Amino acid sequence: MEDELQIAMADLDEEKTLMLVEERIQAGYTSMEIIESCRLGVEIVGEKYSDSHYYLSDLIMSEEILKGVMRVLEPYIPVNSSENGQTIVMGTIEGDIHDLGKNIIIYLLRSSGFQVHDLGVDVKPEQFIQAVSETKATILGISVLISFCVGSIKNVVDLLVDAGLRDKVKVVIGGYPVNRQVKEFTGADFYANDVTEALKIYREILDIK
Repeated sequence: MEDELQIAMADLDEEKTLMLVEERIQAGYTSMEIIESCRLGVEIVGEKYSDSHYYLSDLIMSEEILKGVMRVLEPYIPVNSSENGQTIVMGTIEGDIHDLGKNIIIYLLRSSGFQVHDLGVDVKPEQFIQAVSETKATILGISVLISFCVGSIKNVVDLLVDAGLRDKVKVVIGGYPVNRQVKEFTGADFYANDVTEALKIYREILDIK
């Protein structure tokens, strides 16, 4: 069965996407179920971008649509206002401007009371190291959509080793091209291809019950 919301997101149909989100809220779908459908649509946008069927402007458009979805869903996502004393650094690797999945995870983690430092997109390896050193973060999350940017993630992990920080921080990579082989190549500790799995990993690392 085709997922209308996923297709609308992939087609960059903002009006239909937001209409379907509202319909699913009324039908009793959870926020995570709705986000997952949108994520799958965004993944198709990323594939089309990698295949040169979509352009940078289309990636930016998909980001704006997803921001609208998150604004609609915000009242339905449980918020824990307590500070949990854990610090996380996140960013999209150098050469890549994709940040949709990253932004969802950041939103959900902040809603759980965690301090998340968002470095944004196109982040150089040295900037990740500096942020981890300055914030004393225990987790470093790196997002990637474009396959040829994967090598820069390995550079980040190598620099963590050189700086004597590798054993102090868990590295989580996420995005369309990541898999077990990419995890092993880069030296990351964990990888995830979807928001649900990524959130599960962060919760396990942070020992959230």
